Amino acid sequence: MPRTCVLAIDQGTTNTKAVMIDESAAVLARASRPMQVSFPQPGWVEQDPDAIWRTVVEAAGACAESAGHPRLAAIGVTNQRESVIAWDRRTGRPAGPCVVWQCRRTAPFCADLRARGLGPLVQQKTGLAIDPLFSATKMRWLLDHTPDGQARAANGELCVGTVDSWLLWNLTGGAVHACDVSNAARTQLLTLDRAAWDNELLGVFGIPAAALPRVGPSSGIFGVTAPVGGLPGGIPVASLVGDSHAALFGHAAFAPGAVKATYGTGSSLMTLLDAPVLSRAGLSTTVAWGLADRTWYALEGNITVTGGAVDWLGQVLSRGDPAQAVADLAATVPSSGGVYVVPAFAGLGAPYWDADARGLVCGLTRGTTAAHIARATIESIGYQVRDVFDAMRAEAPVPLPELLADGGASRNDRLMQFQADILGCPVVRSRSTDLSALGAAWLAGLATGVWRSLGELRALPRDTDRFEPEIRDDERGALYDGWRTAVGRTRSRGRR
Repeated sequence: MPRTCVLAIDQGTTNTKAVMIDESAAVLARASRPMQVSFPQPGWVEQDPDAIWRTVVEAAGACAESAGHPRLAAIGVTNQRESVIAWDRRTGRPAGPCVVWQCRRTAPFCADLRARGLGPLVQQKTGLAIDPLFSATKMRWLLDHTPDGQARAANGELCVGTVDSWLLWNLTGGAVHACDVSNAARTQLLTLDRAAWDNELLGVFGIPAAALPRVGPSSGIFGVTAPVGGLPGGIPVASLVGDSHAALFGHAAFAPGAVKATYGTGSSLMTLLDAPVLSRAGLSTTVAWGLADRTWYALEGNITVTGGAVDWLGQVLSRGDPAQAVADLAATVPSSGGVYVVPAFAGLGAPYWDADARGLVCGLTRGTTAAHIARATIESIGYQVRDVFDAMRAEAPVPLPELLADGGASRNDRLMQFQADILGCPVVRSRSTDLSALGAAWLAGLATGVWRSLGELRALPRDTDRFEPEIRDDERGALYDGWRTAVGRTRSRGRR
């Protein structure tokens, strides 16, 4: 009997992956294509929307061919969040670049909104602090920099959306303009209580409702594919979900009490909530995912630069494989030698939210080598994760006894051991390199009957590694005190 499979598309900042998964959650095939990122001005980050779609077509086609073109029950999509694209509804042509989540070009607009006293309103309705990370100000920038953008958007001639909506539009041949509730929750245009676009917020940010996608649950049939690349037509697109949310789902963290960290270009920590809890410690309250019967919520902390700092250092050192070269270099020394690297290249995200912070290397001596700086750069990931984890422990309504880990940088055993050491609790790492894709596939399979319940998903096999803390409390405290001092020096107030 032929296998029933789900194709998951994982569209990220640095690459697009396609993963074929069968009913047992086994990976039958995978393919990926690299993504180019451009930096046209300091603090600006862009991608080509057409290139994003092209990598999806290429990766999906290669994956399906490698798997022998099995019978597809559904397609699930997970994506880089907060990045925004505008396009012409009639032609499907992009109206400008994809403004990437890391981009800080809207910082002046955000500062103006805060100066107008709108921060409390936005946070109360959306669970998010006003910051260039989130999508609404990016949408406004695109409309303001498109000829007649506001008028065309108000007339429904332009579509504006997050990357999931762009991919859905293209997968369905322009038939469907929709997004899921997890991505919509990152725009600052959706209210947590109703999980719907809010007219007052649309007015605050100046976004016409006619340009926005329809909001649906993360697990549900959004439309069917048009024939494209190596994919046939008529396949249900049955999940859309932000990458961090998909990773939490892929950990089978279906109840409060688990917190995961996804280690990528930046990092996201997320823990599930039964109901929204507005943070007072620099965290975001967001939608985790939407199922047919209910909407789940989460506390999240977004760290702007983690793995991206390792890539940066490798490029500075002119290494061919930046991340691996830095990891190899860091492994040649037993410690950072008192060096701290704070990669505030685009300010600091959670829990500080200081857009004016700037990167710093401190603790240098005449004996400092490139290896010490490499180790400090890798350790900066662990310190930033602890900053957010501590805030979550303080605000989550249930204990958080361990950290679930996934993502590219989690492959580094030394980083995972350092993470356990600096947290003072176990780190449980998924061995899957496709956790976000797995989460998207599970959500799509739930919508189409491949899997019937969360309990069935929870029972599927998952391979993990466990790292236990190995250092003394006083050593942990001294290391973290040094980090907090270094962070203080990066911040705008600390530099005066």
